[in-house]
Amino acid sequence: MSARLKDQVAVITGAGQGIGRGIALALAQEGCRLVLSGRRREKLDAVAAEVRALGVEVLVQTADVSLEADVEALFAATEKTFSKVDILVNNAGAFDGGPLDEVTLAAWNNVIGACLTGTFLCSRAAFRMMKPQRSGRILNIGSISAQRPRENATPYAAAKFGVWGLTQAIALDARPHGIVCSCLHPGNVLVERRTESGLRSDDEPMMSVDSIAQAALVMLTLPPDVNFLEAIVLPRDQAYIGRG
Repeated sequence: MSARLKDQVAVITGAGQGIGRGIALALAQEGCRLVLSGRRREKLDAVAAEVRALGVEVLVQTADVSLEADVEALFAATEKTFSKVDILVNNAGAFDGGPLDEVTLAAWNNVIGACLTGTFLCSRAAFRMMKPQRSGRILNIGSISAQRPRENATPYAAAKFGVWGLTQAIALDARPHGIVCSCLHPGNVLVERRTESGLRSDDEPMMSVDSIAQAALVMLTLPPDVNFLEAIVLPRDQAYIGRG
């Protein structure tokens, strides 16, 4: 195990499965201490066990990132346990959609809350801890839907467009304080949601969770004065340019 992130502390939201779990394991292998957050305790505990097996200290804190009180409690627990935060990975999200005239307000609010409001609330809380340190790195998990939406995905496209705009605004506000903010836009990733829905590997080009986790690791291990502002990572054969 290498140790490029030894003694650093990372908060990862949506860490119980999929991309969040993959990034958590990638950071743990670099010696980073972790705060794992999500809504399902049993999934977080399973990932925490994997992290501890690598010899890394980990804190588990359940939270709904769309709720201000939950986010404040998450970062209070982080400060109490580790006294700092060096990295925030805003990975928590939700997907819902359908034809525009059938999208409910509840579906809209759920996706916007998890993807966009949660990213704002967690970034604000992390910024408050990073600012006195004059250092820190915030990585937002966006989507290629932030640039080329698919049909029947209005809430998700709007949320991810918002995440990319928020990334740029945070990067600008954070720059004078030695903090960087970046956005990683994944294409199709073979996460649990897709496999559980019965998707076959030949239905559409997919990449592994490990592939996107390694891309995140590249962005998070750059020198502190360098910002990899935006990255688009997708399967070679996925229709992105010219996608319909």
